[in-house]
Amino acid sequence: MKLLHIIPLVSWENGIWMIGVFAAVVIALVGAVLALMSSGKREGPKKP
Repeated sequence: MKLLHIIPLVSWENGIWMIGVFAAVVIALVGAVLALMSSGKREGPKKP
């Protein structure tokens, strides 16, 4: 009898959800930073 199949040593469901949420948050933060950087560009000094 295979004991490892009856008693799982690790439950991957919670870990997979946490990794997915973490990845989504990181992607959202990177997108927000890139949006702020692109909107904050100023034009160079104007020549008379």
